[in-house]
Amino acid sequence: MDIVVLAGGISTERDVSLVTGKMIYRALKKNGHRVILLDVFLGYEGTDIDSVFSLNKDWEAQAEDIKETNPDINRIKAMRKDWEKCFFGPNVIAACQKADVVFIALHGENGENGKVQAYFDLMGITYTGTDYVSAALSMDKGLSKDIFRQYGIPTPKGIRLKKGESELERVPFPCMVKACCGGSSVGVCIAENEAEYEAAKAEAYQYDEEIVIEQYIEGREFSVGVLDGEALPVIEIEPLVGFYDYKNKYQAGSSIETCPALLAREKTEELQRCAETVFGALRLKKYARMDFMMDKNGEIYCLEANTMPGMTPTSLLPQEAAAAGMSYEQLCEKLLEISLRDKKD
Repeated sequence: MDIVVLAGGISTERDVSLVTGKMIYRALKKNGHRVILLDVFLGYEGTDIDSVFSLNKDWEAQAEDIKETNPDINRIKAMRKDWEKCFFGPNVIAACQKADVVFIALHGENGENGKVQAYFDLMGITYTGTDYVSAALSMDKGLSKDIFRQYGIPTPKGIRLKKGESELERVPFPCMVKACCGGSSVGVCIAENEAEYEAAKAEAYQYDEEIVIEQYIEGREFSVGVLDGEALPVIEIEPLVGFYDYKNKYQAGSSIETCPALLAREKTEELQRCAETVFGALRLKKYARMDFMMDKNGEIYCLEANTMPGMTPTSLLPQEAAAAGMSYEQLCEKLLEISLRDKKD
């Protein structure tokens, strides 16, 4: 098949997306497909778009490694003078229309808020991952937590707060402060006192006009991928320092990850069933990953759903798939299979 792997963009998770895209690109090439890797924002300036899948080109050159700090998005925006008029870079849509399927490797607001998916639906472009409705529901942490409560899914108590609004209620310390529509723990802080709380809010507001403030759950952290509606093995994450923030997620050696997690069978099944319930409640399709905390009493709390789980060397979903006997290449192929099956349906 002819496949476009779409990565990059101008979200705070740009670097994660590029590395994810590079890994997927390599896997699909190994599987025998004709593949190109495109930065959704920078695009491709060549004039040979009609033969783009036949080009002998190093498509990986644009994919840098993940750094400890967020990418300089202003520097990326400065590389295109027309970016405010059109998000998609040169020839991106033309290449995607020529492909049999687009493997979306975007992270953050660029690929997880549903806008790219909605555009592709209008253009008749087949893509991997969930649709625009479920992507939008899941990206908004405040909205998704409202849905959790409606479906009886346990989630930390909390409030939503827009910039400039007065707080009608307070969440006791310690608490978590999060950008409402962020990802990869960008704009997420723990606050244990008033000074930290104000600093955390200021940090979160840099990334979104609305934030979520919720109770801090002390305990063990888990993640459960759901593939085609069925839960994968549970993985436990133990950061060596602090919590599972941007650095601990993507810098090798920053966390200890155990898959399958060392849990009683009943607790494993509880997490898996809850992940599947979240998958259904948010109307997710194809695949996603749900994050959980478990307190000292064994009570579980769903934190959020990730509609575009990372596929980097340290990412959780590939580790869960491996525990289920699926190689990285097989996982990528499975995601393509699901996408094309839905197209036929």
